Amino acid sequence: MKQEGIDKYSNQGVFTPQRNQLEKCIKPIHEARGVPNDYYVRPECFEMEGEYLFNKGWFAVGFVKDLPQAGCVKPVNYFKNPLLLIRSSKDKKIRVFQNVCRHRGMVLIEKPTVLKGAIRCPYHSWCYKQTGEVVATPHVGGPGYNYHSEINKRELSLLEVRSHVWRDVIFVNPDGLAPQFEEVHKHLLERWSVFDQPMYSDMSDSSFKLNVQTNWKLAVENYLESYHLPWVHPGLNSYSKLEDHENIVEYGHYAGQISKKYIPKYSTGKQFKEFQNLGEQWNTKGEYVVLFPNLILGVQKDHVFNLIIEPLGPGQIKEHIEIYYSDPAMLGDEYQQTRQENARLWKTVFEEDIFVVEGMQKGRHAKSFDGGRFSPVMDEPTHVFHDWYARKILSAI
Repeated sequence: MKQEGIDKYSNQGVFTPQRNQLEKCIKPIHEARGVPNDYYVRPECFEMEGEYLFNKGWFAVGFVKDLPQAGCVKPVNYFKNPLLLIRSSKDKKIRVFQNVCRHRGMVLIEKPTVLKGAIRCPYHSWCYKQTGEVVATPHVGGPGYNYHSEINKRELSLLEVRSHVWRDVIFVNPDGLAPQFEEVHKHLLERWSVFDQPMYSDMSDSSFKLNVQTNWKLAVENYLESYHLPWVHPGLNSYSKLEDHENIVEYGHYAGQISKKYIPKYSTGKQFKEFQNLGEQWNTKGEYVVLFPNLILGVQKDHVFNLIIEPLGPGQIKEHIEIYYSDPAMLGDEYQQTRQENARLWKTVFEEDIFVVEGMQKGRHAKSFDGGRFSPVMDEPTHVFHDWYARKILSAI
């Protein structure tokens, strides 16, 4: 028997969303309800999101900086889908492949490494070029025979996954059917075109990761609003106050916050070199948005950051944070202490959010919680995300 609002698994174990629940999310903000509890806690919903949201659209899987030289490979998994990020030696291009051998589906690479030559399957030693073509099939025709008339190597290249690079982030569209990345995200690309400049990151002190026991959507929702600043981020609120923020609202695309009082001060007395030709509006402004579904971005005049949310389960994520600067000189010893101070500042902000998003995750087990309400003034960016999420699911069912 189906429960109201849940629509239990079918015999095939597939979660079926309730349209009437999700339609409440896309109502005007003063009438809307948030996404229901089940979408935060049920493994079935998590698997459904992997198919309906991530597989069918563009999402972030890694950073170009993690592939610093030709031959670098890095395996990643999203919703149990094994992917291989690679910078090939032949043309230095970033590619993404399914991380499985075309022979028997064996995982090819288990940990980041630098390849000296081909990608070799550890099972039967089939080998592939770094551009994906199969080059060796040992004993495929019997002992000592590496060829067989029925094995067409031209049909057995690694399965390439559609990918795109923007702002050092590697995006993928696994089903290959989404519109071009530039079309999907043209609004933000245009908004931030002034930041289309080289940016540099130091792997030792401008990179950190956080493991958080929450659903990926709650990390998104928390980042979208500044409403919580006075109580959760008292240090940040001392110089970038709640009243200094404005909402960024682009229904169907992205959302976030503007800080009108970004004035960096470091105990070292140093200032990072600013990005070029930004215009006066960026003298005291920072912008912080979420590019749905899983990329958090921040831009300021002297540094920017990217945060990839890696969903690990309905109640578990890993956050991958990278900070970038405008000039390679900012990565030198002279600025090391200032970089470290800046990284501590941002890490503190993200760590302060952990108890909130973990607390909301626990709260999503409350049987009678109806998804919550939105402040028409303070929560509009959050409503943008719930609206986007609900429309994506509704369009897929």
